[in-house]
Amino acid sequence: MSPESPMPDAPEILPSDDAAFARAAALLRAGELVAFPTETVYGLGADATSDAAVAGIFAAKERPRFNPLIVHFTSAEAAGAEVVFDARARAAAAAFWPGPLTLVLPRRPESRLSLLCSAGLDTQAVRVPAHPLAQRLLAECGLPLAAPSANASGRISPTEAAHVAASLGARVPLILDGGPCEVGLESTVLDLSAPAPTILRPGSITAQDLTLVVGELRGMLEASESLELKAPGMLSSHYAPGHPVRLDAAKAAGDEALLAFGPEVPPGAAATLNLSPTGDLTEAAAHLFAYLHRLDGADVRAIAVMPIPEEGPGGGLGAAINDRLRRAAAPRGQERS
Repeated sequence: MSPESPMPDAPEILPSDDAAFARAAALLRAGELVAFPTETVYGLGADATSDAAVAGIFAAKERPRFNPLIVHFTSAEAAGAEVVFDARARAAAAAFWPGPLTLVLPRRPESRLSLLCSAGLDTQAVRVPAHPLAQRLLAECGLPLAAPSANASGRISPTEAAHVAASLGARVPLILDGGPCEVGLESTVLDLSAPAPTILRPGSITAQDLTLVVGELRGMLEASESLELKAPGMLSSHYAPGHPVRLDAAKAAGDEALLAFGPEVPPGAAATLNLSPTGDLTEAAAHLFAYLHRLDGADVRAIAVMPIPEEGPGGGLGAAINDRLRRAAAPRGQERS
């Protein structure tokens, strides 16, 4: 686009057909941004080998530069050209890839990836997505793609194409519409760059799942424990709606929206959405960000959230859901910039 050309006021949203993939691949190879679906959330993709393209992600998201990016690959073999796999990493990749697991591994000295992807660290977060549209885009563009969630930094993650458009607008030229994301929560992030495996961000692959494959985990590392953020989603305030969020609410006031869970929902809220009337944590995870988006659009003072159990039907997803909700409710002055 020439300097004299008018900027579009909205992104182009295309159904995921052959023409859309050809256009998306061409944009990515030209250093532009493309939003695309994964099984977790929509990602904002750019050529991970290009400093300029990766810098475009930070500019579009208004993302702090110290916050690293996950790079997506078609296979573990492709990722292995950029990072060093040990026996634990090979076992985790064999067990969970393609899928919603990100591994933080030592960066190879000869890696082609932009240093912006790793925020200057000697580690890199990598993933092989399971979503067929993400895999097709990776194959057609022929590039590893840096792809954080396709939303303004710190705000609610997008699980539908419309969420991306509402958050980023014309800062992303093209959105591939693949419908709602199946998992609805960002990937689990496992740091294998040190002797003790550490979960940096919980997700649908749980600590119990990982322990069976890589051995005993150190546990969750909070951002406050280290000035070096090795993975996205570790900031104290993150995934935040525009409205304040109040957790562990027994009921909601008349000027609050209620994010409910389970069969017993207290009356009186200005608006209510139930993550899972049956109390199923998998269903709740899939609905979490979409429902936060909808309640954030209501004319209310705040969003009250009913308690979510750590364990229950649907497995151990409660820990990941509560992690996102705690960060959404954190005081907004805790973001680093």
